[in-house]
Amino acid sequence: MKYSKEINRRKTFAIISHPDAGKTTLTEKFLLFGGAIQTAGAVKSNKIKKHATSDFMEIERQRGISVATSVMTFEYENTLINLLDTPGHKDFAEDTYRTLTAVDSVVLVIDSVNGVEEQTRRLMEVCRMRDTPVIVFINKMDRDGKNRFDLLEEIENELKLQLHPMTWPINSGKDFKGVYNLHDKSLLLFTANTKASDENTLLIKDLSTKELDEKVGEKDANQLREDVELLDGVYGELPVDEYLKAKVAPVFFGSAINNFGVKELLDTFIRIAPSPLPRETSVREVEPTEDKFSGFIFKIHANLDPKHRDRIAFLRVCSGKFARNTYYHHVRLEKDVRFSNPYSFLARDKDVIEEAFPGDVVGLFDTGNFKIGDTLTEGEDFYYTGVPSFSPELFKELVNKDPMKTKQLEKGVRQLTDEGVAQLFTQHGGNRKIIGCVGELQFEVIQYRLLQEYGASCQFNTLPFFKACWITSDDQKKLEDFARFKPQNIVTDKDGNFVYLAQSEWFLNTERTNNPGIEFHFTSEIHK
Repeated sequence: MKYSKEINRRKTFAIISHPDAGKTTLTEKFLLFGGAIQTAGAVKSNKIKKHATSDFMEIERQRGISVATSVMTFEYENTLINLLDTPGHKDFAEDTYRTLTAVDSVVLVIDSVNGVEEQTRRLMEVCRMRDTPVIVFINKMDRDGKNRFDLLEEIENELKLQLHPMTWPINSGKDFKGVYNLHDKSLLLFTANTKASDENTLLIKDLSTKELDEKVGEKDANQLREDVELLDGVYGELPVDEYLKAKVAPVFFGSAINNFGVKELLDTFIRIAPSPLPRETSVREVEPTEDKFSGFIFKIHANLDPKHRDRIAFLRVCSGKFARNTYYHHVRLEKDVRFSNPYSFLARDKDVIEEAFPGDVVGLFDTGNFKIGDTLTEGEDFYYTGVPSFSPELFKELVNKDPMKTKQLEKGVRQLTDEGVAQLFTQHGGNRKIIGCVGELQFEVIQYRLLQEYGASCQFNTLPFFKACWITSDDQKKLEDFARFKPQNIVTDKDGNFVYLAQSEWFLNTERTNNPGIEFHFTSEIHK
C-alpha cells in the first residue's frame, strides 16, 4: 500500500468517438485547462494554421484525421491525468480497441447533429466487454441538431446505455443560450464566438427567480423550469457507484470548439472517475496497490521523431513503481531489460521521467524487443490478458517497386506491422508477403510511411480473401498436412503461427466441417 497516495491522484482515460464528432478539439480544451498548452490548434497564428497537438504524423496533418493513438499527461486540480486520444476513423479501430485495454474509463463524444453513428456503436461494444465506465459529452450544441430529449432516447436505445444528465441545454443551434448544471444548480451562459469564463456563470439555487427570465428570456426560462422539474423527478442525484460499474453514464452538453461546457465535464470527471483498477492476468488478478511493479505494452510507434529512427513502446503501469535504470523481467523473451530514458508524453513532446505509478503510460525506447501485449514484471511469470489482435478483413500482396531498397522495405514493413496498424503474413513455404488490414486507409498510411520514413516504394495488389483464421490442433501432424494440402491459403504470422485465409464464408465453413481436429480462431491473443 506504500504507493496508494500516488495511485489515488491518477486518472487514466481515453476519448472516443465517430470521426468529426470533435474528439481532438475536446482533447485540446482539456489540455488548455491543465495548462499543458497555451494555444488551441484551431488558432491561426502568422497565417499558419497550427495543428491539433495530438495529431503529430504528417499524414494526419494532410488529411485532418487522427490515425494513431496519442498519449498526453497533464495536471488539473492536483489530479494527474493520463489522456489517450484515439483515432476515430473506422479503419484504425484496432488501435482504438487496444488502447481501451490500457484505460480505466472513457469519455464518449457524440455529435448533436448526427447522433449515434456506426463507429460509436462498435466502440461502445468494446467498452461493454470490459465494463468500462463512460461519461458522454454531447458536442456541437451551437449547431442545429436533434431535439435533446430525442437525442438521449436515441443514445439509450442504440448504445444500450442508461444515461444520467448532469447539465441541460437551453435551446440549440443559433438559439443556443447555455447549459444549466443540475448538480451544483448554476447557469452557464453562451455567447457565440467567445470562450466560456467564470463571469458567464450564475449560481441559481432557485429556478423561479426573475433573474433567470432576464438572462435567457421568459419563454426559455419557463421551458428550462419545466425540463429541470421533469429531470429531477426522473433522475435525481447521480448514483456514482452505478457509474463505476458501467451501469449509468453521466451526460454533459456543450460546444468543444467554443470551450463551452467542457470545464463542467472535467470537474465532474476528476470527482467521480475511477483511479487505477485491478487487472486480470494469466495467473491471477493484480491489484494496483501491490508493491512489485508490473505493466504491459499496448501500443508501439515507430519514428515518433522523424530526426531519429526510433521506436517507442507504450507501457501501461498496472502495479508497484516503475523506476528508471532498473532491471525488469520481460516475460515472453525470458530476459531482463532496463531503460535509461523512459518518457512521459505530451503528444510529440517527451520528458524523461525517474519513476511512474499505476495508471501512468510510459514510453520506452525499443530496439525490437517488444510486441503488443508483452508484459514486464519484477520477476513473476504472468502476462496481462485481453489484448486482442483482430482478424483482418482486407488482404493485399506487398510488391517491392525498387529492388535496391529491399532491406529498407523489409525493415519498414516489419516495424510498421509491429505497431499493430496491420498484420504481416508470409506465404507458407514461400516469400510472398501479404498485409492484412481492417480498413482501406491503412494501406495508404503504410505505403506513405514506407516511402517517407524508410525510402522504400511499394504497391499493393488486392487478394480475394475475406477472413484470416489462426489454426491450432492438438495433433501437430494434422496441422502440417492441412498446410501442405492448402498452399494457396496457408500463411504464417510473424510468430510463425499457421493462419488460414478463407476466400468466403462457404469455404471457411467447408474446411471447418472437413477438419474437425483443427480449431479456427478469429482473434489471436497477442502475447503468444
